Amino acid sequence: MASAPKTLQDAIVYFSDFENCKTFLVSLRWPDGTVCCPQCGSSRVTYLSNAKLWKCYEKHDRPKFSLKTGTIFEDSQLGLDKWLPTVWMIANCKNGVSSWEIHRALGVTQKTAWFMLQRIRLAMQDGSIEKMKGRVEADETYIGGAARFMHKNRKTGKRGMVGKTV
Repeated sequence: MASAPKTLQDAIVYFSDFENCKTFLVSLRWPDGTVCCPQCGSSRVTYLSNAKLWKCYEKHDRPKFSLKTGTIFEDSQLGLDKWLPTVWMIANCKNGVSSWEIHRALGVTQKTAWFMLQRIRLAMQDGSIEKMKGRVEADETYIGGAARFMHKNRKTGKRGMVGKTV
């Protein structure tokens, strides 16, 4: 990336160009510059510029893959021109961002903005844009509703961890 965008407007303009998105994500996913197949790990790939895909020359199903394959962006119809400015907003706003703010700034629906926020926050906790794989472990999570939302026969009148499953 030549120079990082300083403002949201700069980020929107910068990431509206697919080549800038491609350069940014390639440097993020493959820091050494060698693009590898997410299916088999082979570096015998070639870029198909018309389709904006890479093709792996190893024998396996799904030899073609895109920048989104294997990342939090994969199952989304949204383009990188919406995802990357959203990532920029979350990373650069010290007080956080709401889904309504993303909805207004990028012109997506509030529901879409909420979906994007959930995925990006999850990726930021993990420290990678790659999807979670393998076993996932959570510490000290209490699951259950607040007492004020329970039927009066189930309420204990206590707050906190009472009535919740660890």
